[in-house]
Amino acid sequence: MICILFLRLHTNAQTRNNYLEFKTYKKLQSYFRNHQKNTPLVSAHRGGPTTNFPENCIPTFENTIKNHPAIIETDISITKDSVLVMMHDDKLERTTNGTGKLSDYTYTELQKFFLKDNEGNLTNYKIPTLDEVLAWGKNKVIYTLDVKRNVPYKKVVEAVKKNNAEHFCIIITYNANQAEEVTKMHPKVMISVSARGQEDVERLLSKGIKKENIIAFVGISIPPDDILQYFKSQNIPMVLGTMSNLDKSAIANGDNIYKEIFSKGIFVISSDRPENVSNQIKILKNTK
Repeated sequence: MICILFLRLHTNAQTRNNYLEFKTYKKLQSYFRNHQKNTPLVSAHRGGPTTNFPENCIPTFENTIKNHPAIIETDISITKDSVLVMMHDDKLERTTNGTGKLSDYTYTELQKFFLKDNEGNLTNYKIPTLDEVLAWGKNKVIYTLDVKRNVPYKKVVEAVKKNNAEHFCIIITYNANQAEEVTKMHPKVMISVSARGQEDVERLLSKGIKKENIIAFVGISIPPDDILQYFKSQNIPMVLGTMSNLDKSAIANGDNIYKEIFSKGIFVISSDRPENVSNQIKILKNTK
């Protein structure tokens, strides 16, 4: 019994060491503005699902940060009765034991279903709400909130405000118009936006978006050196998505590719292999 208690306390202490804690929006903003001096981060795509831990699920987020700090990328959908819940797909079949479109169900109706992991194993976990996810994540992780399909940005911004979550949330946008929409509703929230170079950044700035609120998603392949240099010169942190070909390349050729990506000035790698990316971050830290 004493051994079990010690193990739990030790595990909890380890997890706490991996918390990303920012007391204010300004401190989160400052962390990213000073990214060139800080240790790079991994973003766990869909929260870091693995065997028995489904995507977009709080226990999965907890499992992800047991061994390393992480940004948690997670997907927001909306129910028939306008409750914001965490789900990537339009339909329920792949990730739950339900059928049909999520938007055809009320939140209460969805609670009869259970989540499946990526191997199809049924778990005891249910679809969480955005409010539940925000309550859990405070002082533990940074979220990047991916707003899916017909979800109004207004409802997401309202949820962030209601939960006082500006100091640990980044809202994902896919173009300058969406970024402008979010900024007008809430100037004190950071945004991730697809941006491939100077033209995209200048368009964002022309729409009144502050440079210090911008995190640039630069795509799923390594940008040319001149693009990398531009973002570095502007002190805009870059996110690269490896959850497609680059993760596959790492599986085939070795995880050293992640270290090479960080060495080019990328601050965040968004990956389906967060543990592997984290191990390369540890190697980087030890060689400094």
